[in-house]
Amino acid sequence: MADTERQNGRRLERAIMELLERRGPTASICPSDAARAVYEGDDDGWRALMEPARHAARRLVTAGEVEITQAGRPVEPAEARGPIRIRRAR
Repeated sequence: MADTERQNGRRLERAIMELLERRGPTASICPSDAARAVYEGDDDGWRALMEPARHAARRLVTAGEVEITQAGRPVEPAEARGPIRIRRAR
């Protein structure tokens, strides 16, 4: 992983955790929330950070910090297809 990718990954992980801390204990966020929080432009460039945001969420699942959900239920990151949500680990 290149340095820029690593830096973006850490920034996305922090953004995910910070966004979740600002919400209620049972709230969830979309990976796009983290991508938008990290992206510094005014256009749709945040979309390029969507897959890195999903990867950051997977790393946080491995660390036991968050869960990835679909239809309100936790799913294994490798099995998630389509839209996901991220919430604090329960």
